[in-house]
Amino acid sequence: MELPPGWSAAMDDYSMHLRAERGLSPHTVRAYLTDLRDLAASVNVEVGRVTLTRLRGWLGAMADDGAAPATVQRRVACARGFFAWALREGLIREDPAVRLKAPKRRQGLPTVPAVGAVELSLAGAELRAGEEDDPLARRDLALVEVLYSSGLRVSELCALLLRDVDRERRSLTVLGKGGRQRTVPLGVPALRAMDGWLAVRPLVAVAGSPATVFLGARGGALDPRVARRVVHAVTAAAGPGAEVGPHGLRHAMATHLIEGGADLRSVQEMLGHASVATTQIYTHVTPERLRRAFSQAHPRA
Repeated sequence: MELPPGWSAAMDDYSMHLRAERGLSPHTVRAYLTDLRDLAASVNVEVGRVTLTRLRGWLGAMADDGAAPATVQRRVACARGFFAWALREGLIREDPAVRLKAPKRRQGLPTVPAVGAVELSLAGAELRAGEEDDPLARRDLALVEVLYSSGLRVSELCALLLRDVDRERRSLTVLGKGGRQRTVPLGVPALRAMDGWLAVRPLVAVAGSPATVFLGARGGALDPRVARRVVHAVTAAAGPGAEVGPHGLRHAMATHLIEGGADLRSVQEMLGHASVATTQIYTHVTPERLRRAFSQAHPRA
């Protein structure tokens, strides 16, 4: 795609800023640049000639094309970040995106499986790992157990290194979004599944295999797409309504923790949310817990 004058150089510099100064992952940087290319093609003027009216036209075209509110909101955030940076760098005289607003994003979560459904999924994976003479069956069990136990993002799981596993403290050291490091607990079943996988990991590893905990079938780093397929297959085996992806397991972990009485700040730390406001969404999916608390504590319940 041929961009209007000035955009390519500005995007190259902005890409460097995102990687070096903000510490964003290559995947996130690519997503930002894709959104900026779409913006540049839509406004079709030099960076310094973009106006609020043109930006609103860009949003309107997205809405006409049926873009989801979440997509529009993400692109607005991208535009605002880019033009704020361009103003600081002296590339533009005025920030046209200061008053650019996105539609409100409806707070919601995918269907969260019940504790029993997750336990049934894990029991099935454990049975297959014990019966099948296949190291990958043990890997799949460990993968699902770790995701549910620690609430990792699938990208964090695939990047997990052998040195990040602390067996004595039953914890993992995770490098999350924005280069933020956190320590998350590892449950006993997850640790046991991890030990089972690590015992056979040398059978999958090849010369040049990375030092990541999880490997692909050919000994390379585990692809997030493969991890997603594994989770969907394992959870689907528990029956209708039980199938989720890695993010669904992350939601399930957070929801089940809060339903069990965990405090919001602890869940925030485990999930790696920068703000507790992001974690608060999980309180909206447990009305039964609120009713129980009211019944137990209110003097006129």
